[in-house]
Amino acid sequence: MEIMSEARQPRHASRRSPVFAVALPFGLAVTALGALWALADAPVPVEPVVPPMPAAAAELPAVDLDGVLAVDPCSEQTVVDALAAGDDEAVVAGFGGGAAFREAVIAGNAPCISLDDPVRTWVVVNKKRPLDPIDYVPEGMTGVSVRATTLSDQLRLDASDALAAMASDLDAAGAGTLGINNGYRSYNLQVRNYYGYVESDGQEGADASSARPGYSEHQIGLAMDVVSCSSGCGGIGAFAGTAEEAWVTEHAWEYGFIVRYEEGMTGTTGYIPEPWHLRYIGPQLAAAYHDGGFHTLEEFFGLEAAPDYAH
Repeated sequence: MEIMSEARQPRHASRRSPVFAVALPFGLAVTALGALWALADAPVPVEPVVPPMPAAAAELPAVDLDGVLAVDPCSEQTVVDALAAGDDEAVVAGFGGGAAFREAVIAGNAPCISLDDPVRTWVVVNKKRPLDPIDYVPEGMTGVSVRATTLSDQLRLDASDALAAMASDLDAAGAGTLGINNGYRSYNLQVRNYYGYVESDGQEGADASSARPGYSEHQIGLAMDVVSCSSGCGGIGAFAGTAEEAWVTEHAWEYGFIVRYEEGMTGTTGYIPEPWHLRYIGPQLAAAYHDGGFHTLEEFFGLEAAPDYAH
């Protein structure tokens, strides 16, 4: 039924119309509690009609309490597609590069990224972060093209290709010849390796230099121990101080590698310095790691230090 204002009411309208109770409009002054309106002389208040929100406004990004647009990189189609394809470098690029990826992970704004996923190049394995499953076996393994001093001469394809490129450029630069001592080690091989150290060095000595089974980066196929092969291949302990070690320390990040256990970082990593132990994280993350002056993956991703096992 249409409600007419006082100006439009018919002249024969009765002034003895029934009185209705209505809500007091906001801001109207009242002279006494309980006063009644003379509705016959006052127009009936009508709620204003609020027009619907335009579709474009309804689709605006959410804004957090600080007025900063809340963006979820995981909703980007390029990221979704790259994750599905298993293309980790494309995922990082979809976030805007290594530094942006790191910032999103630390800020908790990357729900599609897990630092526990052993399939991904950004997985973090340490004394507080065992592999899941504990006996994880990576796919896509291949033999390395450099000289190897043990039968553990396999890596994931992306890490193997990067090692080959790095070794070739190192040789071309006149910095010697790079070889590999250990690449991928299975859970069972790590059992034998670790308990061999326990037998020779005791539990404490073994924990300082070797990972327990299920806690080793070697098990994901992205870590390797490199050696100098300029005059026959030496052992890992002889790598420090060589021309190869100096070149790798300066250039490894350009190929997606970091030196995982640096001097002075034992309180964070739980391991003695190992200049021979390289970890592949991909070129974009390695560049962000290098440019940011980081020295451990724990620091890079804002994780707690892992000097000791939980039990």
